[in-house]
Amino acid sequence: MKMSGADIVLECLKKVGIDTVFGYPGGVVLPLYDRFPAHPEVRHILVRHEQGGGHAADGYARASGRLGCALATSGPGATNLVTAITTAMMDSVPTLFVTGNVSRNLLGKDGFQEADITGITTPIVKHNYLVMRAQDLAYTFAEAAFIAQSGRPGPVHIDIPKDVFQEEAEFEWPTEVKVRGYAANPRIDPDMIARAADIIDAAERPLIIAGHGVILSNASDELRAFAEKTGTPVLNTLLGLGSIRGDHALAYGMLGMHGSYEANHAASNADVIIGIGNRMDDRALGRFADFNPTAKIVHIDIDAAEHGKNITTHAPVLGDAKRVLQVLTPAVKQNTHVEWVRWIDDLRAEHAYSMQIPSGPEISVQYVVNRISQINDEDLVIVTGVGQHQMWAAQHMKFTHPHQLITSGGLGTMGFEVPAAMGAQVACPDATVWSICGDGGFQMTFQELATMVDEHLPVKMAIMNNGYLGMVRQWQELFYKDNYVSVAMSQPDFMKIAEAYGILGIRVTEKEAVDDAIRAANSHNGPVLLDFQVEAEGNVWPMVPAGASLRETVEAPREQQGVNR
Repeated sequence: MKMSGADIVLECLKKVGIDTVFGYPGGVVLPLYDRFPAHPEVRHILVRHEQGGGHAADGYARASGRLGCALATSGPGATNLVTAITTAMMDSVPTLFVTGNVSRNLLGKDGFQEADITGITTPIVKHNYLVMRAQDLAYTFAEAAFIAQSGRPGPVHIDIPKDVFQEEAEFEWPTEVKVRGYAANPRIDPDMIARAADIIDAAERPLIIAGHGVILSNASDELRAFAEKTGTPVLNTLLGLGSIRGDHALAYGMLGMHGSYEANHAASNADVIIGIGNRMDDRALGRFADFNPTAKIVHIDIDAAEHGKNITTHAPVLGDAKRVLQVLTPAVKQNTHVEWVRWIDDLRAEHAYSMQIPSGPEISVQYVVNRISQINDEDLVIVTGVGQHQMWAAQHMKFTHPHQLITSGGLGTMGFEVPAAMGAQVACPDATVWSICGDGGFQMTFQELATMVDEHLPVKMAIMNNGYLGMVRQWQELFYKDNYVSVAMSQPDFMKIAEAYGILGIRVTEKEAVDDAIRAANSHNGPVLLDFQVEAEGNVWPMVPAGASLRETVEAPREQQGVNR
């Protein structure tokens, strides 16, 4: 049976398992919007900005593990997606971005609201398409969904001219998808497994760095089994938090620029480092040339391009983290490393002050995020913006399961926190979703409060209001001789913003009121905006200065040290 390209697109979305589209209409996609009522299985959520729609699709995908989808019109609608697409690309998030374009006869002629969005997005997507015939839509969507979700996941973009939505064609869903030259599940090399096992078995001070790939491949159980069999301590990258319970005996939290003292020094003193689903990037490893140059590196990753990219890899194991660990764990010997683990434990005890919660009367971000984490159950989903509050959330909140922490890692996108939390709440309607917001980042995308109201999404947004772009201010203090330039921000009355959007607003100015405010937000069945007026010039410690090695981790000055963790 023939149907319009618009109907084919909506049938395709259902076929690939997309039940929600975050979109914003415009001229060239009106033929598609005209058909949404005929396809009630696909929920359309009207966002207030295309970037917000892109981040919402991203948050949806991260929280659920399913394919997220955002839709935009041509020209500025499409270009407004660029930041969200790049955010998803840097963090390997399976997302589908659909845009409309001018009719085929106007392509390349600078028509109204035309942009070469396939050219613009080529460097920031896993793959993209310009579909010129309605009869090609079905296979394109099938292939796009396959590419986005297989191998190393990532964003895929489909651009569709207006008249392709209107053209009729037979809807024929492909029975299989084959992409020439694309190995979604590469063969695991048994010789490399044997080499990795030999290196691991010979180790005296082994260490695991577990990244986002462990979560993306649903390999948390396999990670724990491997760590327990080999007796190997586990560190996490920022996006790897939640891949192992934070209270596990072998879990030692986050390493890197704002990782713990013990994690950074363990990474600097290990004799074997086993990277699993991580990029070996500069934020985690510091100065590459001095990242433990004597250690042997075993690196498990689905993307061969990551092997040896930044540091020398002695055993590059290509493959999905889950499948590799299922093969590698039986190949290694049962082992314990009691002295090594005790050394890290002693280091943690000796430097417990280095990641303190300030004990003074002022409200600190550390205190607020810790209380949010402690008061809520383990079903809590945490979505952060980027900056100091992001690092404090990573340091002081408890992470017990995958998909619990949603944050922009690779791109570091301010403004991510509000729309991504919205997407996470749509994906997990029964979960408690808290967005940890910077006062700067919040103001970039808070228009999505209107979407939350329309869609009855009970997201709790905690603004850490210090009147500064905090991380930039910290760098200006430490590295630019207190020369504060363009970092102090005059703030609106956030309570009036809450009132304007018709949601509950809670201002917190006293430390003693923090717990009551959190509980009040939890008990409210709609979105809540909380204005925590926190200390103005707190700094994130420990810290590895940019370009330094992990051995050069700097702790808080003694006069700034508060209570232990």
